[in-house]
Amino acid sequence: MSRSALLPLVLLLVLAGCGGGHEHGTATLWVTRDRGAQVVFSGTVPAGLTAMQALDRKLDISTRYGGRFVQSIGGVQGSVTSQRDWFYFVNGFEGDRSAAEVKLRPGDVEWWDYRSWTGGAMSVPVVVGAYPKPFISGTTSVVAAGANLPAAKAIVRQVGGTLLAKKPTTNYIVIGASFAADHVRIKRFRQGVLLELGGAIAQRLARDPDALRYRYGVAR
Repeated sequence: MSRSALLPLVLLLVLAGCGGGHEHGTATLWVTRDRGAQVVFSGTVPAGLTAMQALDRKLDISTRYGGRFVQSIGGVQGSVTSQRDWFYFVNGFEGDRSAAEVKLRPGDVEWWDYRSWTGGAMSVPVVVGAYPKPFISGTTSVVAAGANLPAAKAIVRQVGGTLLAKKPTTNYIVIGASFAADHVRIKRFRQGVLLELGGAIAQRLARDPDALRYRYGVAR
């Protein structure tokens, strides 16, 4: 076979080799302490990396169990004695496997937080700090009435949801007159997520989608 005849075949093989799972775009990486009270790092990373690779690219880390779990970030180490460790979330959901197994997609939010695990805080299934994620995934109904309706309509647009959906949805955001004005509580609900908001917080969120950034929004 001539060299000119081989060239198209070689190009096809090269293109096939380059297409193996490459992602375009970026994901967001946050590192905080004490349930978001102190921000250690906030920046972007290339999509397509694993959560562990992204963290390692931006910060000095050490790992354990063959590189599957984080031991320290920036010299801050998990400790049985102090009952504190590093926990991570992707798009508001608690990591349920090694960060080395989680591949970041464009637009994902990876969040590591160093906190105590005492007082029932070992597992936090979902947090509000990466809003509007996790409400972007699945369908979301926003429930409100009266004076809270304008804020509810803005929140509907932020999450791509439905106001007072007639059919069951995956997620629910409830703006309640019975809640305290600054009430925020998020929890897993059936197969989705339930977020409760007081009227004042809902209005802040309607004006600024980042108003709850780095917050857990869960009962301690």
